[in-house]
Amino acid sequence: MTTLAMVFKLLKPAQKNWNRLKGFELLTLVVNNLPFKNSKQVEEEASDRNVA
Repeated sequence: MTTLAMVFKLLKPAQKNWNRLKGFELLTLVVNNLPFKNSKQVEEEASDRNVA
């Protein structure tokens, strides 16, 4: 038996116990480095530092 087949056979019954990710739609925001605080997206305010 190949290693890949063995891994597949081990993972198949294990996936029954996996939980879905909550907030899956927010993952793209996290990947794009948008700021979050206390699980809420932080809206960046215009400040003097951003003015060139």
